[in-house]
Amino acid sequence: MEFLFDYGLFLAKVATVVIAIIAVLVLTKLASGKNSAAKGELEITDLSAQYKETVSEFENHLFDESLLKVKHKTEKKAAKEKEKAEQKELKKLIKSGEIEIKRDARLFVLDFKGSIDAKEVASLREEVTAILAVSIEGDEILLRLETGGGMVHAYGLASSQLDRIKAAGIKLTISVDKVAASGGYMMACIADSIIAAPFAIVGSIGVVAQLPNFNKLLKNNHIEFEQLTAGEYKRTLTMFGENSDKAREKFQQELEETHGLFKDFIHERRPELDLEKVATGEHWFGKQALELGLIDSIRTSDEYVTNACKGREVLAIHYVKKKKLADKLAGAAAQSADSVLMKLISRGQRPIL
Repeated sequence: MEFLFDYGLFLAKVATVVIAIIAVLVLTKLASGKNSAAKGELEITDLSAQYKETVSEFENHLFDESLLKVKHKTEKKAAKEKEKAEQKELKKLIKSGEIEIKRDARLFVLDFKGSIDAKEVASLREEVTAILAVSIEGDEILLRLETGGGMVHAYGLASSQLDRIKAAGIKLTISVDKVAASGGYMMACIADSIIAAPFAIVGSIGVVAQLPNFNKLLKNNHIEFEQLTAGEYKRTLTMFGENSDKAREKFQQELEETHGLFKDFIHERRPELDLEKVATGEHWFGKQALELGLIDSIRTSDEYVTNACKGREVLAIHYVKKKKLADKLAGAAAQSADSVLMKLISRGQRPIL
């Protein structure tokens, strides 16, 4: 009897633990469901303020106290005079009945570190929309671009987001510190000005597709593969079936057509380029790209932003969306795949666009 009592108590404990685990999982699922419906938010970082703080902190170590006092006094006086002028202008507007909120032109800084499927375009869309909603004449957008390209339709959409900026009449500068190849250059060529680091990889105006074929392996193991299609070219090359010369010719034709559209896109944005020379699928380093006309100047994004901070307000805009655990794991896997592909690029291989 005592054995049965102990056994029953043990089962009750196990059941309690199981129920508690299930309850936690259910609550987690409900919470993740609510978060998935929630929109992201814009993170705005004042880069010009950060720059001034850095300079001020460094000057405190370089100059003596008396010199710093004179400097701070001068800066305070200049700021007071500027504020006084702004208040005078505001009073003038109020008196005339023409109330208009005015501000100095700003530089907005965006980052696009693209993956193969360019999923980052979702954040880019939100960032561009937000800036266009508040932009004024004289504003500028700097996009720090880093990608080796990827799917044609995905980078076509990313390029369309940048076209929205041009359509709004806002100056667009794109900087390439590491790589903007293939689909990345498709995005870059939209800019009013492209700047790149001396050894940044630029170009790769070409199209490539590759896939393994396991047909012989299947045959050797007496495995049959069947594929039914409606439409002569519904499927051309396949991984498991036997590929025909006709299928290869059709697939090559599709690649050539895509390449033609790619070249037309580049020519429309940078008509001065010699496409016969640069649209060969090759990539070049920054200095070579400058000679070919693929970029407009040799410069890093750090230099560009630092110089801008000296004369105007510079704001970094980043759209952040909360991710569920599954999304984080998927993102980590995607980043690993992208890392492998970037290593292949460095060894002379090409991504798919």
